[in-house]
This record gives sequence, structure tokens and C-alpha cells, in this order.
Amino acid sequence: MSVYNDILSAKAQNKKLLAILIDPDKFDVKTISQFTNNINKSLISHIFVGGSTVKVEVTQQLVLRLKPLTKLPIVLFPGDVTQISKDADAILFLSLISGRNPKYLIEKQIEAVSILKPTNLEVIPTGYILIENGKETTVQKVTKTTPIGSKNNQLVADTAKAGELLGKKLIYLEAGSGAQNPVPLKMINFVKQDLKIPLIVGGGIRSKKQLVEAYNAGADLVVIGTAFEQNKDFFKELKL
Repeated sequence: MSVYNDILSAKAQNKKLLAILIDPDKFDVKTISQFTNNINKSLISHIFVGGSTVKVEVTQQLVLRLKPLTKLPIVLFPGDVTQISKDADAILFLSLISGRNPKYLIEKQIEAVSILKPTNLEVIPTGYILIENGKETTVQKVTKTTPIGSKNNQLVADTAKAGELLGKKLIYLEAGSGAQNPVPLKMINFVKQDLKIPLIVGGGIRSKKQLVEAYNAGADLVVIGTAFEQNKDFFKELKL
């Protein structure tokens, strides 16, 4: 089954999914065996790999190291075309629909085509929406775009629906890495009401309580990164 069909199947069964986001530039490869062992014993269903700024070839090297250590799907969450690895299982083909910088709406995607063509990567069109979280994020700096206000539920919902109508297969609400505040629960719920495709939520979630709240608000898949980087014991809260 494809990664996307697996997400659709889980959504149909109201089975919630959890992805761990690994930033190749911040990850200590010396810990990879223990780290993946913790992942394999947890509720985590997907491994996302990517970051706003990653050195060339680092993503590829990390994916190659991860593959023999887990059976979970490895999904690219690239900040740039240099983060495409042919050895991953799938790629979130991101379009930053909350911003108006053409570079991240369509130009980077065009640049990626020639790299993706010779691979067997499953390409999943994803509408990426950046939400204000209380501080400037790396994504905001790199893309030179302004996040949508955390109280502007209607604009976020309309942006998400526009993404769906444009043919996106996933919508990703992102507060940003190391966010002070996660995406508001009311916003998740508001967006979910009119959305037929799966909803991903990430950024600022640091506890199992916040994770459950995001699920209850309507997230089909939650992405956690910084919490695992800062607190290795977080895995214990999420054991199978």
C-alpha cells in the first residue's frame, strides 16, 4: 500500500497517526541505533526527514542509515530540492500556500521535477500553511513569507480548502520548529470541518496531552520534532 493510501485508510478508520520529524543537520548520527529502536517501540507511524536549511547530501546519508533500522515509511519533508533522496519512500511535495512568494509556491517545485523523474519516490502534493506561533521561525526567515495569524481561523480554513480544490492531497498546518505555541485547537477544528482530505498538524507539541488534544480537535496526523530532540524520555510516554 502506498504511503498516501495508508494515511487515507487510517483516516477512514479514525485511526490517528504520529510522525517524528528528524532534521538531518541537527541529528547526531552516533545515536541512530538507539533512537530508531525507541521509534520502533513507540506509537510513531511515520518518519519525516527534512529541515529548513540542510547541507547537501546530508539528507541522503541519513535516509540510507535509517532504512535498515526500521520498517516505518520514511517521508521527505524538504526545505529545498537539495534534500531529495531517492532512497526514501515518499516525499511531501510542498507548496507554501499561506505565503505569496512564487519561489515556494511553484518555482522550487518546477526545479524538483528533473530530480524526481528518475526516482521511484511516491510524490504527495501537500498544501503547507504556516501559522503564527509567538516568534519568528526559520521557515519564515528562509521563505520570506508571513505566517497567518493564530486567530484568523477563517483565512486558514479558506486557504486549506483552496488547497484541496487545487488538488492537494494533504493539508499541513505548521506552527514551525521550536514554536512557542502550537496551532490553536479551535483553528484545527475550524479547518477540519470543511476539509475532506487528511489534515497534518505540527509545531510546538511537547506533551502527550497536547498530542491528544490535537487529535481530538481534528488532526489526522501529528508531527513532533523538537520535543524528541530536547527530551529523550518523551518516547516513554508514547510506547506501544
